[in-house]
Amino acid sequence: MTTLQPQELLDTAADGILRYASIGALELETGGFLPEVVLGYETWGTLNEDASNAVLIAHALTGSTHVARGDTDEAGWWDPLVGPGATIDTNEYFVMAANMVGGCYGSTGPSSPAPDGKHWGSRFPLVTIRDSVHAEARLADRLGIKRWHAVLGGSMGGARALEWAATYPERTARCAVIACGAASTAEQIAFAQAQVLAIRLDPDFNGGDYYEGPAPDAGLGIARRIAHINYRSEPEFEYRFGRNAQGTEQPFGSANPAERGRYAVESYLDHQASKLAGRFDANSYILMTEALMSHDVARGRGSVQQALADVETDFFIAAVDSDRLYFPEQSRQLAEALPTPPKVHMIEVPTGHDGFLTDIHQLHNELVTQFFPHS
Repeated sequence: MTTLQPQELLDTAADGILRYASIGALELETGGFLPEVVLGYETWGTLNEDASNAVLIAHALTGSTHVARGDTDEAGWWDPLVGPGATIDTNEYFVMAANMVGGCYGSTGPSSPAPDGKHWGSRFPLVTIRDSVHAEARLADRLGIKRWHAVLGGSMGGARALEWAATYPERTARCAVIACGAASTAEQIAFAQAQVLAIRLDPDFNGGDYYEGPAPDAGLGIARRIAHINYRSEPEFEYRFGRNAQGTEQPFGSANPAERGRYAVESYLDHQASKLAGRFDANSYILMTEALMSHDVARGRGSVQQALADVETDFFIAAVDSDRLYFPEQSRQLAEALPTPPKVHMIEVPTGHDGFLTDIHQLHNELVTQFFPHS
């Protein structure tokens, strides 16, 4: 791979275009080692001369680097947040999003070739949230960014943002943690384990070495179904689907369970499963899920209060009022553990955890006032 200079890493004809940077070898928290790591990343806006306008956005579990449309035809997953005149105005701020190590959107992961030329597959080591932050810090070094104006993310992205503040407080002027707490809870780990096992027990999984044959799409689809139930809310399911049948299908009336039709909510979950299987690698899903299971900002640092006691980063904490995956109380507990407890802002939607994606515009005024003032 050609080694690029910092300015070459930034030069591009358009915003929102996937690019790649080598960050060298990476020693991992649990003892694993990757001899050569490439991070996929996208940028929006222009980095100013002293790199003081740089903003890092961390994606959620199955998110990509494509935060905003930019100059492409593809919608971004946080379009209301990033762009000219948006909450993070790219006429003033330089925004970057990097694919986490172990992912499948441009960064070195299980589907990447190992030094022997074969896919990493089952040999890819466990990656933690803390490892991802160390990798992103290497990329920031390559780009000449010594200190982020802000680091922010939702869900797993919020875990990564918080870890940035704890690991590199001198490099994180501001930190926004949205729909995420200080550590993954026992219940969150339990839901995650069920998803991981659904993939590993798929006959096509082959211990993680399935790249020369059929992918374990059935297992990945079950994992997505479990996750998506947590991402949405019971009132939304009841309002949208109730006990309705899917089209002309008959979910009740067949003596053979295998031949019955589907309820509308089943069809919805089938659709979500199929969509993810078409765009995501099963091994990366396991790695990202287990990385989130490992999330604990206090690991090796005492209590949460001790871990954050000397952090002078300005914090912005937000939750989704109907979230049943990351309950708002967990955001309040995080806020109370900070040296100067900030207000917990609330996204008010009936749809559950995914409100941090669909309704981020509700935080526009607060984010602009506290973190991203416009000229």
